[in-house]
Amino acid sequence: MKLVSFNCNGIRSALGKGLKEFLIENSFDVISLQEVKAHRGQFEEEFLIKLGYELHVFPAEKKGYSGTAVFLKDKKAKVKLGMGNELYDREGRVIQVDFADFTLMNTYFPSGTSGEERQNFKMKFLADYEKHLMKLKKKRPVILCGDINIAHTENDIHDPKGNAKNSGFLPEEREWVSSFIKKGWIDTFRLTHENEKGEYSWWTYRFGAKSRNKGWRIDYFFVTEDLKSRIKSTKIFGELNASDHAPVFLELR
Repeated sequence: MKLVSFNCNGIRSALGKGLKEFLIENSFDVISLQEVKAHRGQFEEEFLIKLGYELHVFPAEKKGYSGTAVFLKDKKAKVKLGMGNELYDREGRVIQVDFADFTLMNTYFPSGTSGEERQNFKMKFLADYEKHLMKLKKKRPVILCGDINIAHTENDIHDPKGNAKNSGFLPEEREWVSSFIKKGWIDTFRLTHENEKGEYSWWTYRFGAKSRNKGWRIDYFFVTEDLKSRIKSTKIFGELNASDHAPVFLELR
């Protein structure tokens, strides 16, 4: 099974920048998108349906903001929009997909870069969502994918010292990821690329950051330990320029 996760930063924009061709060429089984910034019917859908996908879109209440989507080739999978918490569901942040032998959680974690209020919102989300995920984990294997908006270690960011006080690399955010991993979750990319540096999934549009590879790795596939033996490969598609993020990939046996 081939899974891809991508913060497309507006699906309508991304489709015109190479995303359409990328999806056609790679034939993924599961496509998880974050920050789609669109409702169902506001983007090209015919080619996805022709490729055999079933489309599920969870937009934010606010137009042109946030939102998630999943495109599935497995028509028997059960899809749930939201996590049952109005505070986060009105921003379209979570889609749950129950497959026969595991659950996929496609998630767009909040950013705290706009100020203290949203940083507090982000930290509350981390606490509340972890409880939600741990309940799911007790029932069956879980895959968590999406834009986590946190670079975990110094290997995941181009300038750790310069960003030490910036949202996305704050000590309390990094500690949340460390604690989460200790509770039985695997960062699949780090499992297959243990100490590798310079592999990033997001670059600011400013200062020619991508051409200089001044990036952050903030997009992940986490899996519960009972799925570890099924991990075949991982990858970051840094060559795609359809967004300020790059798609991240997980292949399961």
